[in-house]
Amino acid sequence: MMKKKMMMKMMRDHRMFATLGTLLLLCLAVCSACVNEEQFEDTPQGNFETLWRIVDERYCFLDYKQHEIGLDWQQVHDKYRARITADMKRDQLFEVLAEMLAELRDGHVNLTAPHDLARNWSWYENYPANLSDTLLRRYMGTTYRISSGLRYRILDDNIGYIRYESFSNGIGDGNLDEVLMHMILCRGIIIDIRDNGGGELTNAELLASRFCSEKTLVGYNQHKTGKGHSDFSPMEPVYIEPSAGVRWQKPVCVLTNRHVYSAANEFTAYMKAMPNAKVVGDRTGGGAGMPFSDLLPNGWVVRFSAVPTYDAQKQSCEFGIEPDYYVQLTQADFEQGKDTIIEFARALLAQ
Repeated sequence: MMKKKMMMKMMRDHRMFATLGTLLLLCLAVCSACVNEEQFEDTPQGNFETLWRIVDERYCFLDYKQHEIGLDWQQVHDKYRARITADMKRDQLFEVLAEMLAELRDGHVNLTAPHDLARNWSWYENYPANLSDTLLRRYMGTTYRISSGLRYRILDDNIGYIRYESFSNGIGDGNLDEVLMHMILCRGIIIDIRDNGGGELTNAELLASRFCSEKTLVGYNQHKTGKGHSDFSPMEPVYIEPSAGVRWQKPVCVLTNRHVYSAANEFTAYMKAMPNAKVVGDRTGGGAGMPFSDLLPNGWVVRFSAVPTYDAQKQSCEFGIEPDYYVQLTQADFEQGKDTIIEFARALLAQ
């Protein structure tokens, strides 16, 4: 009996030391990683190298943009490193770092300092607006309804019209039930998301769930698994589950322009996968990477795309989504008080 107890104690001690040994190895590995991870000082060069390395190791579109626009991130490093000097002023450093980030052509990439915000808005600034506040006021009138982030009314041809300006404006199941019930006898619905720069992806998913009757594949995403430009997990499918509330089974048109970005860009991809939906207007602005933030030694914050997303055909939407029908606002229609894109959608839904 005594021998058996001693054996059991020895086994427990062995397991304990094995566990301690494993923990020690893990601690050594972590410490080794900390030592090997190069830390840069709060100097112009240190901040430059930190920013370049964050993008190099964690930005999710370097391979894609090298293929699409010929971006060579190492060449970018050498080009802008030559402009860094030890005695440069804060504003001078910010200007160089901002210009370097602009090479990525990504609206999700920003550098925030107490005195300024570096941004890239070329995804919409260099394109026609395809939206007029004057015309919107004419179509909306003064008696439109408001349900949380949604403004809506029924047009005189029995087409429902919903204006959603930002996915940052919350919506709930109750709001959507009320809006869709109000339009239950309409021939079709227009969802106008022009100039919607994004917001909460959950709002996009919630709205899209009202336009499918079964679980629908709407896209894919990946996650970074290492520091290499191509170190990603396998593509993971993204589905929209049909809502338990009121669902719309008749035709729907989604109106887009170049200022549709980020979560609104994702919503457009979701709706293109829905059987009764058509996208009308201009190509969206893109923004198919979920953003993440990190710090430079001087406290400035860099925001960048870290998780790539794709449409249902596994194509990146980083540079925007093509509509089913390209339509531009025309001067002739504007002078007659008509929104060309809305009128095209109305005619399409009336067929």
